[in-house]
Amino acid sequence: MCPLLTRAAHAAQENNALQRSNAMAESARTVTPGDGRTAGPRRVKALHFACVAALGGFLFGYDTAVINGAVNAIRDHFQIDAVATGVTVAIALLGSAVGAWFAGSIADRSGRLFAMRLAAILFCISAIGSAVPFSAWDLGFWRLVGGVAIGMASVIAPAYIAEIAPASQRGKLGTLQQLAIVLGIAISQVVDWGIAEAAGGATQPLGFLSAWQWMLGVAAVPAILYGVLSFTIPESPRHLVATGRSDEAREVLVALEPTDVDTRLSEIEESLSSDRKPRLSDLKAKGTALLPIVWIGIGLSMLQQLVGINVIFYYSSALWQSVGINEDSSLLLSMSTQIFNIAGTIVALVLLDRLGRRPLLLTGSVGMAVTLGAAAFSFAQAQLVNGEPTMPDPYGVIALVAAHAFVFFFAISWGPAVWVLLGEMFPNRIRASGLAVAAAAQWVTNWAVTVTFPSLSESSLSGAYIGYTAFAVLSIYFVWKWIPETKGRTLEQMG
Repeated sequence: MCPLLTRAAHAAQENNALQRSNAMAESARTVTPGDGRTAGPRRVKALHFACVAALGGFLFGYDTAVINGAVNAIRDHFQIDAVATGVTVAIALLGSAVGAWFAGSIADRSGRLFAMRLAAILFCISAIGSAVPFSAWDLGFWRLVGGVAIGMASVIAPAYIAEIAPASQRGKLGTLQQLAIVLGIAISQVVDWGIAEAAGGATQPLGFLSAWQWMLGVAAVPAILYGVLSFTIPESPRHLVATGRSDEAREVLVALEPTDVDTRLSEIEESLSSDRKPRLSDLKAKGTALLPIVWIGIGLSMLQQLVGINVIFYYSSALWQSVGINEDSSLLLSMSTQIFNIAGTIVALVLLDRLGRRPLLLTGSVGMAVTLGAAAFSFAQAQLVNGEPTMPDPYGVIALVAAHAFVFFFAISWGPAVWVLLGEMFPNRIRASGLAVAAAAQWVTNWAVTVTFPSLSESSLSGAYIGYTAFAVLSIYFVWKWIPETKGRTLEQMG
């Protein structure tokens, strides 16, 4: 399992204690004239450190979605069928599961910065290899390497931010990861569209490579930036303390927080002294069955993917072309859905702590069920005219509106709320191991949905969307019956 996740969970507990101790320490501490003047620079430093770490989230979003604009071109270039196309696109997700599983142990052994830089190297290697593949299976291998980097970034970035963020800024800085992911997805669509426009199509040559090869290769640019900028931030204070480098940890804390550093260090040391590696046996009830809360976490993770959200992110360009929309317009439509994704995420960040998790999830489930149902009905009206697929009026417009509304409903609810709940709902003693199992289930389900979509859509695009609609309906009952409200409850109350 992943000790890093255990330590990230303890960071939240430390901050509760830190807030209590700060009030006492503040009255006893001698305030120097420079304290007020340095509060601003400290906030800027914390923001800088968190933004660099969040670049891992940006690459997470970018690398998973950049394949969108290249799917049809890859299929035509290598003359592969729907099954091979699905495997090539989705294999990165299996790598992600592997990367997430081992990221914590790497970061605990060698440091958070080492893990970031290793992920950056893997991102870069994957981008270059994907740009010059010899075959579809060669491309699949480089996508797998990129998937390992994605999985590492999905663990390291939020953990590092949690460990360096001052208590007063933790909520704001913690949201950067989710925002970075959706921005990465959106910018990947802009890049795909721009390259396709410059070349005159994804299959057309652009210099010494085809446009689709540039789409995949450009991912090396943010990967290099991520690696270079990682040298501008310090190691996590928790890792420094854990490896006996308390003096260095003190310097980092002084740069970030105007608090009693000795108190802060002692709290970290006390927390670390109680850490132990999580075990799978902790997740079991009597006998061999998993605890009910673990099954709920797994179900929540799986349903997030079974509604088909990543079909939009990975295949939307090919999807729109399959119902008669030309390549240029399909790439623009893929870009426009990301505007709704970003807007919905911002709405969720405002409402999660105001309305609660359950109301947003229920709203999102109902909205997704309605919009997916509308999309399924519209796709069923597609016709062949002179051998080319087309959607008669008004069904094309209905499908477009439904797809964008679906992304918005997902973004205000199941996108961010699932990760928030997974971090909150487990009791302290099983939080790390429960989160790891639920996250693994999410990656595997993501892979299954992604790899099956090309074949399902070839058989019946409307039928595939009816299936996603059914899971959205199921999610309404699941939330109503099984999901606890965690708003306003402390982590200790989750036991």
